[in-house]
Amino acid sequence: MKRKLFCGLLAALVLSAGTVRAAPSGRVVAVQVDGTMLRTGVSYLDKGVTYVPLRGLLDAFGGWSVWWDSGERTAEAASDSHRVSADPAADTVTVNGRTYSGKVFVERGRTYVPLRTTVTALGGGIAWDPYLGGAAVTSPGAEHDAADLYWLSRIISAESRGETMEGQIAVGNVVLNRVAAEEFPDTIPDVIFDRKHDVQFTPVSNGTVYLRPAAASVEAAKRALDGENVVGEAKYFYAPALSQGVWINANRTYHMTIGCHRFYL
Repeated sequence: MKRKLFCGLLAALVLSAGTVRAAPSGRVVAVQVDGTMLRTGVSYLDKGVTYVPLRGLLDAFGGWSVWWDSGERTAEAASDSHRVSADPAADTVTVNGRTYSGKVFVERGRTYVPLRTTVTALGGGIAWDPYLGGAAVTSPGAEHDAADLYWLSRIISAESRGETMEGQIAVGNVVLNRVAAEEFPDTIPDVIFDRKHDVQFTPVSNGTVYLRPAAASVEAAKRALDGENVVGEAKYFYAPALSQGVWINANRTYHMTIGCHRFYL
């Protein structure tokens, strides 16, 4: 009798586990949404596909309710204008009635979905960021590109944390002026990590560019991205208290001083 009961329980467990897939064997990767790291659960990269917890992703978007339907054994989510259903048994994600194939699995109570499939179906943007070593997700309707905001806020914070808002916006202006100039790379991340003539920004070499930015620096980045400019066409700056600025003084035209930084054209 005990053996039959044990076998019956084991069979029930096997059947109920049919919708609970093992996590992929790939590596853990970073995912950021609108400039902020995804903090709910871990994210995986497996065979070129990134998987994220559905709740963590949609919580980062804001305005979503997420729940587990124990009857259908699916993860469900709804906002004012969208509906998502993730089915681990069928390996499908359904967005607003349209179904997409893609591995769906449950790990430690979290339902994981393919990131690109889910984000693009909802109207968001996604790109692989080689400097982050992970995915940059721009939520639907976001005002700024996720990678631009992520790195601009970090270089501003690393270079001018503690400066006035004007001084922090000024650092952002220099980065954006370089993006617009022919002699520099064409994107914000590429300008920040440019090594054509050695490292351009000290925080890249000392690693402080990877630190979480101050809230004021995020605001400064947004204001710079929105077009607020306080240094005109300046493309160079340095802090006399930390550097002699020998090359800049010898080769560039002085423009103005804001706080601890001297800016040059």
